[in-house]
Amino acid sequence: MLSFRALSALAALLVSLPAAAAQSPAAVFGIELAEPGTIGPRPVKPEDARRLGLASEALRREVAGRGLEPVDLTPQAAAIRRDAPFYKCEGCAEKIAQAAGAAYVVYGYVQRSAPQVLNLTVTITEAGSGKVLRGGQVVIQGDTDETWLHGVRSLVKNRLFAEPLPNRS
Repeated sequence: MLSFRALSALAALLVSLPAAAAQSPAAVFGIELAEPGTIGPRPVKPEDARRLGLASEALRREVAGRGLEPVDLTPQAAAIRRDAPFYKCEGCAEKIAQAAGAAYVVYGYVQRSAPQVLNLTVTITEAGSGKVLRGGQVVIQGDTDETWLHGVRSLVKNRLFAEPLPNRS
């Protein structure tokens, strides 16, 4: 992980950027569904696919409001399909982000631990080095649109863009 000094510098950079003037380009990938224990791809249920889309769009809006400007990943659609899921591939998200002109990478996944309990994990890395800058996890209790969206907002606010705690990094 990064040192306290590096986290402080990143936080200062993201907080001090004028919203309109200095947006940092970021590849914000769609949130994926992680299903441990399954072998091979499994079709995503329509309700889960819809909620993944809602959560992914909320993540894009939330990080855009905090100084990271999502880049258009449409030209990289074939590479995204080929390399996904990003929580398993080591460095492929960063390569796609660099090709899209992004300085940062934001990706995440939801893992169902019980029918009404989900874990949402999101990571922010540097596209050039792959260094993890920020990451966090939140437990979503309840499988509704609102609980998923609340989980995204909470994670962004309280983990990804929260000020570092003194003497803890």
